[in-house]
Amino acid sequence: MKIYVTDPKGKEHELDAVEGWRVMEIIREYGLAIKAECGGACACATCHVYIDKKWLDKIPPKREEEEEMLDEAFEVQENSRLSCQIIFDETLNGLKVTLAKNPT
Repeated sequence: MKIYVTDPKGKEHELDAVEGWRVMEIIREYGLAIKAECGGACACATCHVYIDKKWLDKIPPKREEEEEMLDEAFEVQENSRLSCQIIFDETLNGLKVTLAKNPT
């Protein structure tokens, strides 16, 4: 199974994905530029990604905690999500996301 991640410089990376892992964990495992400071506790917005619009209806809806954390993120769009809140499974095989730029 795969996910496709576009980094802030526009380069797409094909990553092997593991069922049951958070999308954030998969991205971090490959050493891509994702801060994920809270480690998946939905306590920051540093794993902010943009979901490819073709995948939006296949991703589980945001919970209230995620909505609140996205209020803290920069450049939030309709397709913004916290990658720590998306658990990868076979229905997400081929998922495409773009890493949001985190302020330094």
